[in-house]
Amino acid sequence: MPGVKVFGRKTIYEFIKRHADVRGQSLAWLAEVEEAKWKTPQDVRAKYPSVSFIGDKRAVFNLKGNKYRLDTGIAFNTGVVAIVRMGTHAEYTKWIF
Repeated sequence: MPGVKVFGRKTIYEFIKRHADVRGQSLAWLAEVEEAKWKTPQDVRAKYPSVSFIGDKRAVFNLKGNKYRLDTGIAFNTGVVAIVRMGTHAEYTKWIF
């Protein structure tokens, strides 16, 4: 049975061109998520304890400790993760949800 469908990979690929130090962790996150069978926020938190949920369907993942943030939309009912944006911690503090 396939895992979660991920849309917006280009956001990660473009970001790691500018921030090579997060390349390995970003690609590892992507591979792990594609294999995941997330049905609830608790499923996500079991693998990523530092994830922040914003509302019902948004999740922000910390990468490289707290240096980078990955903003996603998660539709648990359809098994889809949409990458919304990726940024530095400084950029994250300016994001509006």
